[in-house]
Amino acid sequence: MVFLDNWGLFFAKSFSLLALILIFLVLFLAIAGKAKMKARSGELEVKSLAEQLEEQQLSLWQETLSKKALKSKLKAFKKAQKQAEKKKTKTSEPRLFVLNFKGDMQAGEASNLSKEVTALLQMVEHKDEVLVRIESPGGVVQNYGYAASQLQRIRNHKIKLTVAVDKVAASGGYLMACVADQIIAAPFAIIGSIGVVAQVPNFHRWLDKKGIDFEQLYAGEYKRTITMFGKNTKEGRAKFEEQLEDIHAIFKDFIKEHRPQVDLKKVATGEHWLASDALKLKLVDRLETSDDYVLAAFNEGRALFEINFMQKKSLKAKLGNSMNMVIEKLSAPRLPF
Repeated sequence: MVFLDNWGLFFAKSFSLLALILIFLVLFLAIAGKAKMKARSGELEVKSLAEQLEEQQLSLWQETLSKKALKSKLKAFKKAQKQAEKKKTKTSEPRLFVLNFKGDMQAGEASNLSKEVTALLQMVEHKDEVLVRIESPGGVVQNYGYAASQLQRIRNHKIKLTVAVDKVAASGGYLMACVADQIIAAPFAIIGSIGVVAQVPNFHRWLDKKGIDFEQLYAGEYKRTITMFGKNTKEGRAKFEEQLEDIHAIFKDFIKEHRPQVDLKKVATGEHWLASDALKLKLVDRLETSDDYVLAAFNEGRALFEINFMQKKSLKAKLGNSMNMVIEKLSAPRLPF
């Protein structure tokens, strides 16, 4: 009987331990699965820029002012806050929503921008404003066309759209910027490069020298106009140049539609300018950094929010994107700086 009792106790302890291990394993797998889905789908992050600026302001006062001056500042600050709260109960102030777009050759952030704009349009009101900080030297035509269409969605909803260029918005970057109601730029930002270029290396002579044949079969006279490995013909080259001219014409029409004040004969040459000169050409509306624009809105007492869609990519996805980048860079017509 003692033996059976000890065995039963041992079995009960073992079963309890196993049950606990299984429970922890199920919980771990559930949490890991949730984290994996979260990383796969991404996460929308909304930050209050006004709160950040307030904290920064209070911290600076504490470090630089005397006790008496600090007390006076804090008293005035609290009074202003109370007045602002009372005002909010009567009428809500227009809000400023800030988005960021840092473009590469593939306009890789266009997908994130799409999600940010979709989220924004679910809560924005007509009295609000959207500020998009663009930094891009341009890239693949269709990708930047898609990115520009995301900003057009904001305009279509009758929401004021301001684009800020602190460093560069050239070619595809300017294609996006010109959608805005107004463009502000830092004095030394690069603006323009309204043109189209395609770069395709050709290895035909090297292959011919090595006695290597290259065969390319296709249906349709202009299915392939320029090739990397075959011999390019005058007809194929002429057709390819015609296609580039067509894209350039569409690019110019797009700018004419959104910025009719621009003289396209002067600016659609593929050149780029510093913003101080671009202002004279009416490519931008005002010389101002995005920092000053946000600070001015803060001083007006407006609510400020920054929206970012964060998406983690797996190593496989990153390698795939890199390979696609190389292929498209070699063969696709694009709008580069």
